Amino acid sequence: MVLDLLAIPGVSGDEKRVAERIVHWLVEAGCPRAAISFDNAHTKTPTAGNVGNLIVKLPGTRPGPRRLLMAHMDTVPVCLGAKPKVSGRFVASADPATGLGADDRAGCAVVLSTALEILRQGLDHPPLTLLFAIQEEVGLYGARFVRAADLGRPRLAFNFDGGAVEKITVGATGGYRMDIAVTGLPSHAGVAPEKGVSAIAIAALAIADLVAGGWHGLVEKDGKRGTSNVGTIHAGSATNVVADAALLRAEARSHDPAFRARIVKAIETAFQSAAKRVKAADGTTGRVTIDGRLDYEAFRLEADEPCVVEATAAVRAVGLTPRPEVSNGGLDANWMAVNGVPTVTLGCGQMEIHTTKERLDLEAFETACRVALRLATGG
Repeated sequence: MVLDLLAIPGVSGDEKRVAERIVHWLVEAGCPRAAISFDNAHTKTPTAGNVGNLIVKLPGTRPGPRRLLMAHMDTVPVCLGAKPKVSGRFVASADPATGLGADDRAGCAVVLSTALEILRQGLDHPPLTLLFAIQEEVGLYGARFVRAADLGRPRLAFNFDGGAVEKITVGATGGYRMDIAVTGLPSHAGVAPEKGVSAIAIAALAIADLVAGGWHGLVEKDGKRGTSNVGTIHAGSATNVVADAALLRAEARSHDPAFRARIVKAIETAFQSAAKRVKAADGTTGRVTIDGRLDYEAFRLEADEPCVVEATAAVRAVGLTPRPEVSNGGLDANWMAVNGVPTVTLGCGQMEIHTTKERLDLEAFETACRVALRLATGG
């Protein structure tokens, strides 16, 4: 089954074929079609999508708090065209130019195999919801726009994503992204450069100030810690023209929302200050417009949170030592927490994700399936 899912193209916004294949497997195993639904999350995303979140709600065979198992269906572009091939205990893409897409098709396969086992074997279980989310890789949008009510308001939630099975991610950083538009004044760079205002110079000065002030890269101030990065710059048209525009994208991250706000403020100040320092001969300056938005808020689950307790016990039950971790990247669990569904994240054996060297450890994957079955059934 995992090989089947790995072979389906499905970058962010194009998850429909993946969802259809999952539905096929579920119906074939006896899942009532009435239990399967799609929401409209894809109509709210910046990236045009062809399908919403796939939600499956199964009534329990015994009373108990509803449990949620989830994974995301989309992959990053480097995985487009993956040809999964088994070699020993690992799966990789037979095409060396592509990644595998085990992030997160392996997670989908873990959740799906759990559902199929329950349906085919008629296993006893509490009320259960399965969520196959869209567009995680481009902004966690499936989890951002899903509604707890549509999920049946689960009390315990488990997200299967990248990494080792014993890794239990109980928290993650918050991320803020910024689109920075620098407007200068064009002029001939050879004939009259003094009449122009270089947008590139403004951007360069701002970035230099950030680096010099310790606000770029790893940021550590007053016992607080975060990161920032200017990731892209698009500017200029020719060497003989003073560039009149530059577009940059930047981000700031921290587990501390207040410190992240300080980093964002430092970026804004650096660019606004730089715009005032680059002047044409007549005193004209450029200007900077910044459009910022919260990508995801930080969260941290306590050790006694029910989903953490259950995940820890399930990992121990398969003979592994649980390893709680806090991630410096965003997870669907960030938005699940905001939406009122505290969610712990477990790995499925994916290795070197988002690269052409990506592999899936089949032994770890099978162990993740055992963990997921225990979490779904409460066994």
